[in-house]
Amino acid sequence: MAYDPGAIDATLAAAVGDEPLLIAELRGAFIDSARRVLATMESATGEQWAGAAFRLKGLAASFGAVRLMTLAAEAALAPVGDPATLRRLHRAIDRF
Repeated sequence: MAYDPGAIDATLAAAVGDEPLLIAELRGAFIDSARRVLATMESATGEQWAGAAFRLKGLAASFGAVRLMTLAAEAALAPVGDPATLRRLHRAIDRF
């Protein structure tokens, strides 16, 4: 699956129109939220892992971040604290 760096901006523009400052603010809020959920996953135990992964999936879906949504869904099924999964999620979020 290819990464589309403009997907979030396109989704936000469709929602709020041609408001570059608002789009930038919402994009920043998305990234901050995604990083907070990922931090939760890094310290999660048991069912907390899957719950946080599903929160990340929902957040990604809300913003049209299809690749992150897919990775989060895969993470929910991965072993708790799986380093490879966490690296993939970090890379995906850092690309925004």
